[in-house]
Amino acid sequence: MKNYLLVFSIMLFLFGLDFSSAQEISNNELTGITNWYNTQLPQPPPPNQNTTLSLIKVKGNRFVNSEGDTLLFHGLAFADPDKVEAEGHWNKELFQKMKDLGANLIRIPVHPVAWRNRTPNKYLELLDQVVNWCTELGLYVIIDWHSIGNLKMGLFQDPYYITSLTETFSFWQTIARHFTGNNTIAFYELFNEPTLFNGQLGSMTWDEWKEINEEMIRLIRAFDNETVPLVAGLDWAYDLTPLRYDPVNAEGIGYVSHPYGHKRTLPWEPKWEEDFGFASGKYPVFATEFGFVLGDLSMKANRDYGERIIKFLEDKGISWAWWVFDSDWYPNMFKSWDDFTLTDNGEFFKEAANGLLENSK
Repeated sequence: MKNYLLVFSIMLFLFGLDFSSAQEISNNELTGITNWYNTQLPQPPPPNQNTTLSLIKVKGNRFVNSEGDTLLFHGLAFADPDKVEAEGHWNKELFQKMKDLGANLIRIPVHPVAWRNRTPNKYLELLDQVVNWCTELGLYVIIDWHSIGNLKMGLFQDPYYITSLTETFSFWQTIARHFTGNNTIAFYELFNEPTLFNGQLGSMTWDEWKEINEEMIRLIRAFDNETVPLVAGLDWAYDLTPLRYDPVNAEGIGYVSHPYGHKRTLPWEPKWEEDFGFASGKYPVFATEFGFVLGDLSMKANRDYGERIIKFLEDKGISWAWWVFDSDWYPNMFKSWDDFTLTDNGEFFKEAANGLLENSK
């Protein structure tokens, strides 16, 4: 038993899994304190609020602004701000470049390991900069808790996705409290990609995943009753078929699919319709992540996929965000931080976001 505890303690140290540190206070900090009953958690920064941009709401199966106008988002997924800042590239001009490419929304992926290592209060400083810059540029924002795996069992695809239910709830508690009243943050993407990895990450039913999301939504709405929560389907955020019989028990939410080309074989369209497209007839759906992953030597196949998925999404009234505005993460949209020469993946987004594809003319 002692050996087991030793191994477990080493694992926690290596992966930084002291989840109580999400509130920036640990058991060690209380050791030796005689008046422990007067000790409180550090107070969070004041809320970052603004009403410059129109509030985004759900109306039926659509996202609408305060005037009731339907909005179709064509956004860009950014790299994790912690990574970009650490590499020395962090500035407002990056967001201007994304807008210039045609984005009207930016998806911000927050990795659990980055949230912990930087500490929540310090990470909020980055997010505040994102929100301030995007407000000035007229860009909406998705905050995405960027983990991949089985949240119920605590099994994840890679070490940097490792989190827990407690840390996930704490993250959304912190985010919702801090950004309540801020219209620039239009969406909270509750969990990036839930997956069982063909059983290698354990088991989790739709009912169990649905209940976890309902708990997250109730927690968020104790602080923020306006920002729209986005719930991902299983199978790496692809499959929304359970909505046919058992949707999430919450109003004013949207659903997420990540329809990468490798998820299904040709012909794609009938499978997309069966797997997630049907849901857009009743609920707002947002394809928050996809891009060219069909091989570096297969541009023709990637291009065919890209034109067909964009047409499918826009014909269905499904908003979308392209992955990823970075020079390193795959599939990268530009080749270098020095000159921002667009890759084929980046050039395609620019065409799609500006309505320049042949099938959109």
